[in-house]
Amino acid sequence: MQREKIGRRGTTNAGREPYPDYKPSGVEWLGDTPAHWGMRRLKLNAENVVRQTRGRRHEEIYIALEHVESWTGKIRKADSDVDFDSQVKQFREGDVLFGKLRPYLAKVARPAGSGVCVGEFLVLRPHADNLLPGYLEQLLRSKPIIDVIDASTFGAKMPRADWRFIGNLALPLPPLAEQATIAHYLDNVTGRIRRCIAGRERLVGLLEEKRRAVIHRAVTRGLDPNVRLKPSGVEWLGDVPAHWDVAALKHRYSQCLGKMLDSKRITGNYLIPYLRNTDVQWNRINIEDLPEMDIPPNEYSRYTVQHGDLLVCEGGDVGRCALWSGELAVCGFQKALHRLRPQNVGWDVPRFMYYVLHAAVNGNAFNDGHMSTIEHLTGDKFRTHRFPFPPFAEQAAIAAHLDKATAAIDAAVACARRQIELLREYRARLTADVVTGKLDVREATANLPDESGESVVLFPEKRSK
Repeated sequence: MQREKIGRRGTTNAGREPYPDYKPSGVEWLGDTPAHWGMRRLKLNAENVVRQTRGRRHEEIYIALEHVESWTGKIRKADSDVDFDSQVKQFREGDVLFGKLRPYLAKVARPAGSGVCVGEFLVLRPHADNLLPGYLEQLLRSKPIIDVIDASTFGAKMPRADWRFIGNLALPLPPLAEQATIAHYLDNVTGRIRRCIAGRERLVGLLEEKRRAVIHRAVTRGLDPNVRLKPSGVEWLGDVPAHWDVAALKHRYSQCLGKMLDSKRITGNYLIPYLRNTDVQWNRINIEDLPEMDIPPNEYSRYTVQHGDLLVCEGGDVGRCALWSGELAVCGFQKALHRLRPQNVGWDVPRFMYYVLHAAVNGNAFNDGHMSTIEHLTGDKFRTHRFPFPPFAEQAAIAAHLDKATAAIDAAVACARRQIELLREYRARLTADVVTGKLDVREATANLPDESGESVVLFPEKRSK
């Protein structure tokens, strides 16, 4: 078994090896455990507290499932004046909360004070003589145990775990001093991983903000920084190059909503795949496992897509769009989508219009005055919206420039997201290995680095089985 390394830049943490002696645990999913560890059912080591109330004291916190971050236990406090009209459970400092609804979300937390929580939490109070809250929290949040509990759930739409099953789980039980060591080690290391993830998430946010700015600048000002400008008369556009046209969509593009799905009129004689709102994402169209509807050949011109058509969401994430590249020989589209097609060849570039709509959505162009987006962008409203239209060659040049610029940003975003994914996988594996005794961290805990801003450096190595 090889070690993964995490710690100060360019160094490794010594003392993180398997224990010298193991014994069979008698539990299939757990395998062998350290020879000096015990095994005991959870209900013999912790009380399931079910004390309920309809109110709370002013200083007490209120925790619902949405306040607990999955896999980290980070608690976001609810508003101080939040109301609840049903009974809630009471907890106190040292209790561990386990979300029994959809346990695969791993909503396990250890509040720093007393308060109340929704009934979808189990409130577990460890027995002080043999189980520490910090160890129990890390143990219940580990992936092997979450998987076992999730497999026991009942209810298809709202799967819940049952205390009778969870309480009867036989769990590894190190000596108290070692539980404290494990909890301290994982709090320290996973805390640094969490900060590293947060940093990469901030990077993703900045890159996406830059992407929006690059697109907006190009589709509203063009590529010439010295071009003369004029007022566009459109709030989200601002000034545009003086030689550009600003016109209603209806003067440049033909717009058509797709075919309404009518299950009563399905004959099965003219079934072809069709696209739904959810199939059209930004710059990407799903063509896998598409449903089918009846569209006879004499309606193809109206209700099917051709190479180069721009598909735009009419509802939901209004304005989200992508270009159709002819991935299927024939494909229809539902009424939840607009199909845009240039009225005159040589006038407009649909790829440029894609970027214009991207800027329009982020500039709240479809704002109805009350919300950031309107619920539906009807054909009548869409056709009257005004957009910028440079000369054809300039549209093509801007689209090509943005394809290149956004590809570089997208690659950086993908890299950062992959790093986040790897860090989360590493955290999950490390936590599972430590709480189940696959790794001994007693020596490593004594050599933990200072938390005063050291970054986490990850060198994942494949462990031999």
